[in-house]
Amino acid sequence: QVQLVESGGGLVQAGGSLRLPCAASGRTFSTDFTGWFRQAPRKEREFVAGIRWTAGNTVSADSVKGRFTIYRDNAKNTMYLQMNSLKPEDTAVYYCAAQPSGNIYYTGAYDYWGQGTQVTVSS
Repeated sequence: QVQLVESGGGLVQAGGSLRLPCAASGRTFSTDFTGWFRQAPRKEREFVAGIRWTAGNTVSADSVKGRFTIYRDNAKNTMYLQMNSLKPEDTAVYYCAAQPSGNIYYTGAYDYWGQGTQVTVSS
C-alpha cells in the first residue's frame, strides 16, 4: 500500500502562485512514477503533470506548460507541484496519484490516490 497526502491548496488571485506538496508513505519503493491530476466542477479528472522518481523525467499537459513545474524530494518522499501565473480556469481539486500501469494520462491506470486539495483562483 502507498498512502498519498496532498496539501497546500487555497484561494489565490489570478496571476498568483501556490505550491502543492504530495507526501508519500508506505511501500513507496514499489512505485516509480507519480502524477498530478485535477478535477473542476462538472468536468472529468484530467492529467496535469507527472514525474519519474529515479530519473527525474517529467511530463506535463499543454495547458500548464511554462506555468506549472513538478519536482520531487526523494529524501522526503514528497512530490511538489509549483503553480505560477494561475488562471481562474485552474480552479479545481488537485489530486496526486501513484503507481500507474499503462497510460499515465489515464486515471484508471493509477493504483493509489490522495484525498485531493482544493485550489480556487479568483479573477
